[in-house]
Amino acid sequence: MNRGSIIEAAERLAGVIVRTPLEPCPRLSVDTGARVYLKREDLQSVRSYKIRGAYNVMAQLSDAERAAGVVAASAGNHAQGVAFACATMGVQGRIYVPTTTPKQKRDRINWHGKGFVELIAVGETYDAAASAAQADVLRTGATWIHAFDDPRTASGQGTIGEEIVDQLGEAPDVVVLPVGGAGCMAGIVTYLRDVVPDVAIVGVEPSGAASLAAALVNGSPYTLDVIDPFVDGASVKRIGGLGHAVMAAAGARVVAHPDLAGIAQTPAVPVVELADVEVAPGSVTIMHVDEGAVCSTMLEMYQNEGIIAEPAGALATAALAELSLPANARVVSLVSGGNNDVSRYGEVIERSLVHRGLKHYFLVNFPQEPGALRRFLDEVLGPDDDITLFEYVKRNNRDTGEALVGIELGDPTGLEGLQSRMSRSRLNVERLEPGSPAYRYLT
Repeated sequence: MNRGSIIEAAERLAGVIVRTPLEPCPRLSVDTGARVYLKREDLQSVRSYKIRGAYNVMAQLSDAERAAGVVAASAGNHAQGVAFACATMGVQGRIYVPTTTPKQKRDRINWHGKGFVELIAVGETYDAAASAAQADVLRTGATWIHAFDDPRTASGQGTIGEEIVDQLGEAPDVVVLPVGGAGCMAGIVTYLRDVVPDVAIVGVEPSGAASLAAALVNGSPYTLDVIDPFVDGASVKRIGGLGHAVMAAAGARVVAHPDLAGIAQTPAVPVVELADVEVAPGSVTIMHVDEGAVCSTMLEMYQNEGIIAEPAGALATAALAELSLPANARVVSLVSGGNNDVSRYGEVIERSLVHRGLKHYFLVNFPQEPGALRRFLDEVLGPDDDITLFEYVKRNNRDTGEALVGIELGDPTGLEGLQSRMSRSRLNVERLEPGSPAYRYLT
């Protein structure tokens, strides 16, 4: 993969994909002190950039490869690109997705496939779906269309970089990209480093799936034991070899992450604290953001810009609040997709509230006597606090009963006062720490 293959991909995709807008974002520009632009790949016909890579691969297949049919694995967006290409080219395909893929994405895959694709749900992660897909390829001889670990896929995604430079009319100072399998970042980095070598590039992973950071620290692709699949379009256990190789060659550094501890005693790349990150010209930085921050960004983008971003689509923009950007710098953030199932917004709001310090959960051991709950309401809750969940977990005996209580604060600074009032009460109260096993199990 090189600049030439990306230019060829752009020619191949002309008339097939949408040349998506590069829009100024006044709100984020004021918030950051930079000139922020959003690259709106959520406005593609399949609502994500994945159509670029999928179509670029399938357009280069031989007649024999097309006749054998194609197989792909995807969290949902690559699948839509493959389905679109199958229907456009008249190729039969089988697409494997995790069982956690939102219904909205499954419905769109079938719609774009127009009867040319069979959708198969297996496993709870992209990696499980990919394993089943690879077994299918070995069994049937079908043609494998990889979501990210293929130079042709990455070249197709790299056309985003060509559009950014052309639409901006000048070199960007900073480009912020989401990272899942790293094919998109590999393609864009390849193009930008050749055309505008002084641009600073930031790759953003979800905290619960920092597989590129793990690979860079380890010196080769590394399989994470457990991932949080919430940011479904960017949650993979093992990064692609192509993405790792391009990032390592680009001199990428990694922002410290708790899950990186123990992977390598001597990291293969520099590991820095976020406070030490300076977005310097020509630098490549891989960082992570909390899934709750992604949810807050999704809600802010919807409420302010009217952008419906899926979790992976808001990933890059969520990182802007964490970066110290040069004043008046030209900053481009990739909105990578807008395939969000409306049924997920309950969880999005919940994660956002927890991240902002407004939602907390407690185990409260109530005495089983008249007036106990009334005293809790009158003596413990603040005037702006609200009980959003009250559920008995178990009753130890006739005298006490343990309840799971969810409380939404009017202001995050109110937690200290709430806990102080709890400690003065006669109640035995335990706060559930977000991310702890008890928290995950009970909430």
